[in-house]
Amino acid sequence: MALPRYTLRQLDAFVTVAELLSFTAAADRLALTPSAVSQLVVELESSLDFKLFERSTRKVALSAAGKEFYGSAQTVLKHLRLAEVAATDLRNRAAGLVRIAAPMVIASAILPPLIRDYSQLRPKLVVRIRDAAVEQMTDMVDSGEVDLALGPDRQSSGNVLRTSLFSSPWVLWCAKDHPLAQKQRLQWNDLRAHALVTAGRDHELSVAQMGAALPEDQRIHPIEVVDHISTAFGMAAAGLAVTVSPAYVAPWAKRQGLVMRRIVDPEAMRQVCLYRPAHRVASPAIEGFAEYLVERLQKPHRPPAL
Repeated sequence: MALPRYTLRQLDAFVTVAELLSFTAAADRLALTPSAVSQLVVELESSLDFKLFERSTRKVALSAAGKEFYGSAQTVLKHLRLAEVAATDLRNRAAGLVRIAAPMVIASAILPPLIRDYSQLRPKLVVRIRDAAVEQMTDMVDSGEVDLALGPDRQSSGNVLRTSLFSSPWVLWCAKDHPLAQKQRLQWNDLRAHALVTAGRDHELSVAQMGAALPEDQRIHPIEVVDHISTAFGMAAAGLAVTVSPAYVAPWAKRQGLVMRRIVDPEAMRQVCLYRPAHRVASPAIEGFAEYLVERLQKPHRPPAL
């Protein structure tokens, strides 16, 4: 079916005259002259091939056909206005969908309050969190499975941009009655005499890299590598082992009653970054949320809790 030959301006003029039953009043509302409004209606009638109004020198009334057409014209204009509101929201980053991947602790402890605060500013925006292993984040961004990722520093291809947000020191977590809890600061060598459990291959490799410069007999090796940091925390809380992780996991660790001890000489840092596609054009909603994360998390703006 061919598209109609009449215009939205013609429909708007017709509906306005139909509501006010006056070309003069319609002209005032539309900021046009009465003759311009009349011309728009005449053009619409010519396209439709039927009269919309019964005119006289004293009054204007809808014709029978005009009454039938009025509802359809109203619907078209209503949907047009809704489309314009949606377009405005998109331009202003007030609506849309953002999919963001993050490892478990960041997905549960850091992102939710940030999303809550942003949603108060952009109530029509929807942010979906995707739990992801550290090793999967950049691949998920590269493939388009998610729009953004927030997590530890990882090597990425040229298809993924990386923005550093904040650094977090690697620390030890242990039960309050553990011997290491008696020291305020630790050296890596202090951990050698105690059972250590790490959470995932990522943490195991990080611990190995921290001791890479030490002789083999002085390096620290975990007694066990578990899949989830919650398991490592549970073992530490029971006194079965200690565990190490970046300090930003504090919200989870403190729920288990664990105490944190800084490890120095050297103090190892973990960089947390925002990842986004290098070559895909992001929607205004994605751009806006990414800028918000950078503003909130990059020094000096990141929350004290981190």
